[in-house]
Amino acid sequence: MKNLAIDPTNGACGAIFVATGAFFAIQSLGLDLGTTFRMGPGYFPLVLALVLILLGGIVIVQATRIAGEPIGPIAWRGLAFILPAPIFFGLTVRGLGFVPSIFITCLIAAFASTRMKPLAAVLLAAGVTLFSVVVFSYALGLPFQRFGPWLPF
Repeated sequence: MKNLAIDPTNGACGAIFVATGAFFAIQSLGLDLGTTFRMGPGYFPLVLALVLILLGGIVIVQATRIAGEPIGPIAWRGLAFILPAPIFFGLTVRGLGFVPSIFITCLIAAFASTRMKPLAAVLLAAGVTLFSVVVFSYALGLPFQRFGPWLPF
């Protein structure tokens, strides 16, 4: 009989998926599920939780068949730039407004890569800002200030 060997990296990821899915499935059972045609507030979270459990099971099964790569070093630069970016946006969007907040947020996140050059970061931030304003402000008509009260103009 063959010994069951599980790749620790993929096995841990699959177990985290299953545990997270189970937690949200249990939490969604406290809400009204409704029916397929008349969904309640707990229906969609339950479906997503079940999909997450299924994906976690697939990852666990794959962990028994294929040896994965070892976990590499932690990308501290990425963590230092990616994690503060949405926090900065959330803290400044009301004061600075949508346009400056999204621009600076993109600049912060762009420098998570060591290959990002300043000019490319500014162009990327300008493009994302323009796209976001067109989509959220004009196309969807969301009511938010483009420039906030912290700016003198």
